[in-house]
Amino acid sequence: MEEDPFDIEYMEEPAWDIIGQGISDYNAEQAGDDQGKNLCFVLRGPDQKVVGGVIAATYWDWLYINLMWIQAEHRGKGYGARLLALAEEEGKRRGAKHSYLDTFSFQAPGFYQQHGYEVFGVLEDFPAGHQRYFLKKEL
Repeated sequence: MEEDPFDIEYMEEPAWDIIGQGISDYNAEQAGDDQGKNLCFVLRGPDQKVVGGVIAATYWDWLYINLMWIQAEHRGKGYGARLLALAEEEGKRRGAKHSYLDTFSFQAPGFYQQHGYEVFGVLEDFPAGHQRYFLKKEL
């Protein structure tokens, strides 16, 4: 029997540059250039300190809302709606026709639903006693 010349090893720091580039190259071969590009809008207070923001990305014809957060004392004042709208508008400007995101039950699924997102998947007990929601929207 021939000995396997390959080894598998555990790494504390992921090899993102090699593995990420490999999957990106493969995806481009299969589906074309994704035209991937990040975007970010931040909410600054009067002292210019960042008190919230949204981080997203566009690729193919989708907008992905990766992270959105606003400091607790500034929530409920319309900043989240403004940040989400800015991200969606930038996504549309870049050619996105759809948007998607995920959020936990203890975060803001209702907020996103109020802004036209609909649930397309739920993971129960993620984390225990909570749910992880996956939502999408046509832009």
